[in-house]
Amino acid sequence: MTAQFGPCADWPVQWTCDVATLNPAVTGLAVASATETLWALTGRRFGLCEVTLRPCRRDCYTGQFYDDFGPPWTGSRSYPQPALIGGQWFNLTCGTCTDCACSVVSEALLPAPVHSIVEVKIDGTPLVTGAYRVDNNRLLVRTDGKSWPRCNDLARADSEPGTWSVTARIGQEPPEGAALAMGELACEIAKAADGQDCRLPPGVQQLIRQGVTISYPDVGELFAKGRTGLYLVDMFVATWNPSGLRSRSRVYRVDAPTVRRAGT
Repeated sequence: MTAQFGPCADWPVQWTCDVATLNPAVTGLAVASATETLWALTGRRFGLCEVTLRPCRRDCYTGQFYDDFGPPWTGSRSYPQPALIGGQWFNLTCGTCTDCACSVVSEALLPAPVHSIVEVKIDGTPLVTGAYRVDNNRLLVRTDGKSWPRCNDLARADSEPGTWSVTARIGQEPPEGAALAMGELACEIAKAADGQDCRLPPGVQQLIRQGVTISYPDVGELFAKGRTGLYLVDMFVATWNPSGLRSRSRVYRVDAPTVRRAGT
């Protein structure tokens, strides 16, 4: 499961022009517009969003643990249960293996990719950071020998007893070259918003004045290829989205949701 969030914050910007004389409202609008544009042109993959999630447990007898092979038995059952793995029989507990040299750990599946965990609260109390880790950018693993709560009272705020929540930064940080691309694009947007001449492609392809012919690129064709006509911007886009993808690839599992976003 992959989370799809928008650019929740402006990308870093390294200005390539002098904006000291421009109204801060204009430069702020330019940075916001440039962020949204580059986020879209690079396949909507960069940018961090801080969200609070309320994990919901999938019960151990639903067969979810055996999705790759199919549940080896049906009907009501108790644990441990036998499982034939590699020609040998093992006793499996709920979603774990103990006889095959595996540690029993408690984990929660979060939307990917998880950049970092801000806070984990149980019964309204923050958990110390050394009590958990993140695996595969999506699995929140309990490392203090305890288990994640079996129940999560979603009718209550996460500051109350009987609840637990995970506040995480989801997404991927913009790469190093993003600041320069942002600076070039934001500069031209700010100039256009301030009524100045800018290097953004005009809506004409050819201009003849006093015997001088000036040719411009076809704006429709340029935008259709995910390009802007600005060197630093197009170099950044070509580097990080050479195939012109509209969004990152993702895999959906529609059988059972595992988290819900708090307050939505």
